[in-house]
Amino acid sequence: MDERCAICGCRLHRSGEYAKPTKQGRSHATRHHYVAERFFGRSANRMGTLTERVFAEWPWNKEKHAEIFCYECHELLLHNPVLLPEDVKRFSALVRKRGLFEDEKPDDYARIAGRITLFHEVIERGLFALEKEEREWVQPTI
Repeated sequence: MDERCAICGCRLHRSGEYAKPTKQGRSHATRHHYVAERFFGRSANRMGTLTERVFAEWPWNKEKHAEIFCYECHELLLHNPVLLPEDVKRFSALVRKRGLFEDEKPDDYARIAGRITLFHEVIERGLFALEKEEREWVQPTI
């Protein structure tokens, strides 16, 4: 089977060297849930233990949906987004404008659920804007 990363398209394998700093380790297949299992009150680390859900209702209807990625795209890109100080400051301003800030942690997860949803909205709108620019960009003729 020719298994490929859902983001970069590299050929994946499952034959060892996971996470090693080699081409083999960087291209190892790894599974990633679109919406973290912990948001649904589950954890692979604590099998059988349920915790309180972050979302009362599923905002994206993607519970248990997952994809296969290479180690690089999964662990380095998806799990470690680069947020610079100015990005955090701008996102914090949006959090405040939407009433999702906290002075003290509340008993429920409504505000963190709102911040997660807002973060997804930021990504979605950014992707839409870049896709639009790419469609409108015309390669110059030589």
